[in-house]
Formats: sequence, structure tokens, C-alpha cells
Amino acid sequence: MKPIPLGHETLDPAGLTADRKDCRRFGPCGAGKRALYLNSFYLDCRYYIPYEEVERVFKRVAMSAGGFSHRGVFASIPYLVVEYGGGKQKQCNFKYEDQVDQLLEYLSKLRPSIPRVSREGEARLAKRERERAARVLPELTEQADRSVRLLQKAEAYLEERPDLTGELSRSAREKRAYLRSKPSYRYVALAVTAAGLLALIYGIYALTQGAGTALYFLLFGLAALFMFSGANVLPTSRNNRKAVMGRAEAAQGAMEAYLKEFPKFPLPPRYAHPAVLRRMRRALEEGRAESPEGALEVVKRDLKALNSSVEVDQEEYDEVMAIKPMFLNEDYQ
Repeated sequence: MKPIPLGHETLDPAGLTADRKDCRRFGPCGAGKRALYLNSFYLDCRYYIPYEEVERVFKRVAMSAGGFSHRGVFASIPYLVVEYGGGKQKQCNFKYEDQVDQLLEYLSKLRPSIPRVSREGEARLAKRERERAARVLPELTEQADRSVRLLQKAEAYLEERPDLTGELSRSAREKRAYLRSKPSYRYVALAVTAAGLLALIYGIYALTQGAGTALYFLLFGLAALFMFSGANVLPTSRNNRKAVMGRAEAAQGAMEAYLKEFPKFPLPPRYAHPAVLRRMRRALEEGRAESPEGALEVVKRDLKALNSSVEVDQEEYDEVMAIKPMFLNEDYQ
């Protein structure tokens, strides 16, 4: 179907068709060269807003109880929020938070002038930067200064391969979620889904026969199928121990191969992520460590202190969610 404009600006029909066809898709939304395409509750890319009307794009995350520990079926609900037309907002729900992050990263290159944090987030970030600046030592020791320069080089090296660092982070989160969930949950979900499928088939048959209970079987079957098809708890060819562990090992292997070109890289391959290096560098600049080894221990202590009861801002949340599963999987070794 032809996408519906949300703002006052519209694209010409031919240009709209071509732009939507070539847009880069991220889950239910997409980013074209001329417009941002947003989903409705049921349909992907149902609406569009030309970039000239987009005032701000940012991520919002709603956490459920126990979300940080992955104990809940739905750990978090990510949204993409778009502000346009003088203060209007369109909120788009996503299934995977990574897709929101990837869309925002793509927009940072395509349209760098569009702010990618909320107004409240900007104020919090400014305050946080002032607090960080106040903690930075006016002068570092020679050893700490050498360590900071090494970490900066290492961070620049990793940022040349965001595909490797992204896969390392995603596979670690998937592994953590798998290890935290009880195997019995997956097989109970499979049994309920199978029962739902049988109920759906019987409901269709009963409906053709005019049975009065047909509607109840149909509703139960549909409810079971919809509930567990999107919950990521069913054992499948991609969601089983061998596949999950194999993906994590492959991600670490690819990173280890890449780091062979960087002699004396200051991190083990299993922790090689720019966010870890940034946190290590801040520890050095604040005088909490003198060497990369000491800075890594500081990062480990900081991550251990963060749990679901600690309130953090969006930047801190993104960093922690990207790297903490790596450390949890390795028991901080």
C-alpha cells in the first residue's frame, strides 16, 4: 500500500515509490534518502515523514520487572520515537532493540544534523559530561598517559569493524538470555504451542461442522500461537544450545583473528568492544587506575555494581547492555 504522510510535507508519487523501494529496512521501519518510513501497529513502513520535517529521532525503552536479568518473557520493549511538525510525536514499537540502534546509527551518517536523543536526554548528557570533566585529573602520570593513548588507538581499531563488535555483543546477549532461562520453559512453550495448533485445526474443523464450541478452540489456538511465536522461548534450529553457543564462539573467533593484526591489544578478544575501552580510558583519566590491566579491573567492579535497581541514563544503559553480558558469561574472568 502507498505510505501515508504524517506531516505537512509530501513527496511526489514517483519519488515516493522509488524512495520507499530503495529504503534501508530496520525491522518494521525504514530510512530512505528522502524520508523516514514508520510502522503502524499492524503494517511495516505504513507512514512516512520527509527529513525536512523530522525534528528529532531517539530510542525509548520500557523495562519490565526483572528485565535486566532476562528473567521475564519480555525483558524490555524498545521504541523509536520521531518528533516532527512542531512537537508531534510518532512512537514505533520494535521487537529487537538492536534494530533501533542500527537505524539511529544509519541516520547519524545519512542525516547527521538530526538530533538522536530526547531533549531531556540532552540535558542529562550535558550534566553527565560536566560531572565527568570535573573528575578528570588535570595531569596524568607518564604511565597513565601512555595507557590512555594505547586505549585510544585500540578503540579506533575496533571501530573500523563495527560488524565484529556488534556480533560479539549480540551473541553474548543471546547466550546470556539462553543460560538464564530454564530449559523446561522452552519445552512447556513448545507443548502449549503444539496444543494451540491442534486446537486451531480442530476449531476450523468444528466451525465447518457447525459445532458451538468451535470459536473457543479457535481463540485458544490463535492466542497460543501468537503468544509463543514472538517470545523467543521455543526451541528451534536457531534457538538451541548448540546454535547459541556456536554463534558466541564464532563471534569470539572472528574477533580473535582480527586482533592478531594489533600487537599487544589491551583486552582479551571476549571483551573487545569500544564501550569497554571507553570506560577503561575514563578510569585512567579519573586516576582510578594507572595501567590497562588496572583499568579493566575498575570496569569489572563498576559493572558488578550495576543491577536492575540502579537508575542510569540512556547512554549508560546502551553501554551496559552492550558489554555486561560478555562479562557475566565469563564470570568476570
